[in-house]
Amino acid sequence: MRKRFLLTLCLTMLSPLARAADQPPNIVILLADDLGWGELGFNGRTEWQTPHIDRLASQGTRFRRWYSGGAVCAPSRAVLLTGKYTIHNGVSVNGADLPTGEVTIAEALKPRGYVTGLFGKWHHGAPRAGQTTYVHPMDQGFDEFFGFTNAREAWEHFPKKLWLGRDERPVSGYADALFSDHAIDFMRRHRDQPFFLYVAYTAPHRKIEAPAEDIAEHRGKFREKDPAKPLYATYAAQITRLDKEVGRLVKALDELQLRERTIVMFMSDQGATFETDTISAAAFHDSNRPFRGQKRNLWEGGVRVPAVVRWPGQVPAGVVSSAMTHMMDVLPSLVSAAGGVPSPPWRVDGTNMLPVWLGREKAPARTLFFEWRSENYNQIAAMRGDLKLVITGDNPPELFNVETDLAERRTLAAENPQLVRELRQALKEWLATETEDSKEGNRRRTSQSGGGRR
Repeated sequence: MRKRFLLTLCLTMLSPLARAADQPPNIVILLADDLGWGELGFNGRTEWQTPHIDRLASQGTRFRRWYSGGAVCAPSRAVLLTGKYTIHNGVSVNGADLPTGEVTIAEALKPRGYVTGLFGKWHHGAPRAGQTTYVHPMDQGFDEFFGFTNAREAWEHFPKKLWLGRDERPVSGYADALFSDHAIDFMRRHRDQPFFLYVAYTAPHRKIEAPAEDIAEHRGKFREKDPAKPLYATYAAQITRLDKEVGRLVKALDELQLRERTIVMFMSDQGATFETDTISAAAFHDSNRPFRGQKRNLWEGGVRVPAVVRWPGQVPAGVVSSAMTHMMDVLPSLVSAAGGVPSPPWRVDGTNMLPVWLGREKAPARTLFFEWRSENYNQIAAMRGDLKLVITGDNPPELFNVETDLAERRTLAAENPQLVRELRQALKEWLATETEDSKEGNRRRTSQSGGGRR
C-alpha cells in the first residue's frame, strides 16, 4: 500500500512534465511591438485602462524582470524564436535575415505533433550571401501565415495588402484586428490537436494610427499640440485597442474550452521609443517609466519588458515573480512543456525556466549579456543578480543596482571594482563567441539595411 501511495505521489509531482509527451499543451505567444513597461495597468498606468491584459496577469504569473533579447525589433524576435543570443543567431541588426539553419520554436514543436501559425509581423532582412530571396516564415516551421513580411511596411496600421501564406492579398481594416481574426479562426480549426500560435501584433509601433472609435475614447484627455490631430490620444488608443484584441483572442480561447490546455504568454519585443518616428508620443506618456532609456539602448527602459505567463492549474495565478528571465529562455521552456528537450546541435543559450514558471524552483544564478552595436550606437551590458554593468562606447563602465535604482542614476562602479573587472572580462569572453553568421549580420549597418527605424 505504501509503495502504491509513493508511486501515485511521484506521478502527481511529475505532472504536467511527465504527461506533456502524451498531452502537450497548446501554446500561444502574444507579442506587442515597442510596448513600454509603463503602458499597462498592472505596471501602474492610470491615464487609460488595460483590463484584459491585467486580467490575464491576474490569472497567471507576472514577471517583473523579464528581459528582451535585443534593443530593436528583428534581433529581439530572433532571440525569442531561436533561444539564442543575437551574437549566436545571426541577427544583431534590423537589416539581417534569420539564417535558414536556425531552428525556431515552430520547428522545434512540429516533431511533437504541433500545427503552427504566425499572424502578424515577420521581420525579414536582406537576403544573405548565396541567397536570392529573404527567409519566409513558412520556411522556418510555420504551417500558416498571415501578415507583414517586410518590416518597412509593418508600421502601417491600416494596410492595403498583406501576405496570406506565400501570396499577397488585398485587405481592409485595422491590422491587429485582422491578426486576431485569423488567430481565432486558427484556434477553432485546430482545437482538437496541439497548436503553437504566435500573434505578433504591431501596436504601438511607428505610425500613430488607431480606429476612430478608440481615439474617441481618449480625445480631450491630454493637452495636444494640435487638437485637430490628437496624437497623444491616438497613441493611448493604440494601447487600449491592443488590450481589446488580446481580450478578444483570450476570450475565444476560453470559449473553445481550451483554457486549461493552453499556455498563454504576453510580452513586448523591447521598450517604447521616444524617437521622431512616434512624434514623441511615447515620450509624452513616459511609456517606459520608471526606467531610464528607450528602444535602441540597453538601460532598463530599452530591454526590460512587461511579461505574463498563464497556464491554469500549472502556473500560479496572481503571483508577481522577480525571477530574472530572458527572452532566449522561451524556446527551451516551451519545448520542455511539450515534453521534449532542445537538441544539442541547436546550441540554445536559454535556460529551461518551466520549473520556475510553475513555482517549483527558484531562478538559477547566472550572468546575462546584451549588445547593441549598430546605427551609431555602441553599448554592451552584463547582468548578474541585481547588478548590471553598462558600457557605452569609450565611456567608463557604469554599474547599477536595477532593483534599488530603477532609473539607473547612481553608478556603483567605484565601490565594486572587482565585480566590474569580472563582468568586463565575462563580456569580452562572450563577444569572442560571436558566430560568422552574426558577424555578417552586424556588418549590415543602417546604410546597407535601408534604415534601422523598425
